[in-house]
Amino acid sequence: MQVLVHGGAGSEPDEPEPRQAVLEEAAEAGTAESEPVDAVEAAIHVLESSPRFNAGVGSAVQSDGEIRTDAGIMTDDRAVGAACSMEGVEHAVSAARVVMEETPHGFVSGDHAVSLADAYGIETDVDLWSERTREKWTEEDLESTDDVRAQLESIHDRYGQSDPDGRDEPKDEHDHDTVGVVAFDGESLAAATSTGGRWLALAGRVGDVPQVGSGFYCSPSAAVSATGAGEDIARVTLSRRAARHVERGLEASEAANLAISEFGELTGSTAGLIVVDARGNLGSAYNSSQMQTAHHRD
Repeated sequence: MQVLVHGGAGSEPDEPEPRQAVLEEAAEAGTAESEPVDAVEAAIHVLESSPRFNAGVGSAVQSDGEIRTDAGIMTDDRAVGAACSMEGVEHAVSAARVVMEETPHGFVSGDHAVSLADAYGIETDVDLWSERTREKWTEEDLESTDDVRAQLESIHDRYGQSDPDGRDEPKDEHDHDTVGVVAFDGESLAAATSTGGRWLALAGRVGDVPQVGSGFYCSPSAAVSATGAGEDIARVTLSRRAARHVERGLEASEAANLAISEFGELTGSTAGLIVVDARGNLGSAYNSSQMQTAHHRD
């Protein structure tokens, strides 16, 4: 088993070494599993439980003062599951796996996704705030509100009208700290991505992460996980684009570099992705300031 993980593509983190240690722990946890789908879930659990990333505990807070998590998971036989807009769900990737394995559907959202997770034994009443996010919410003098116009005013005050899709480097280093994992056991592939979204996004906003082909994708040729400016990643289906390059004959590293180059030309945004192909080749690429990764092979 080999596992490649990422901790998001964005600006330089204040404490890269502790973050890297968590990524290494996640990669090792994944390789301890015997199946790729178990490997990506186990690795992402480690990252979702760490407040250093924008997934699970420590996730971004939306404009109404609530934290909502999203995730997607897929295997090389194109079995897919995604879940989004879940309050209180730390392990969003496990909720996505329930959708994939226990329902006839591919995508479940909101309170219904939370209820589904709860029905299958996934903890659903977790406090996802971290010390960092509580301090940030207080420092920015933000208030919880159900007034949508007031929420939009707060968003425009923060991001401005000129950068509605987060094309510039995030003003908060954790804005793009989505986590993702790809795994290969010599025969089978799997990919998964998990996030808390974008800081102060409009309540209910869903980015690229749980959208198949955008934040994650897996085919018999390659497994891909992406991170970065979510709306633009979804517009160009970045993960599917990288997998398609592998299907056309490129190795994982070549496919990753080409997909990110095309993404930058098409959108002007920042993103990153990781790839493993069916020959065991690994690839990663990004056009942001940084993207930390870790790789472990059993």
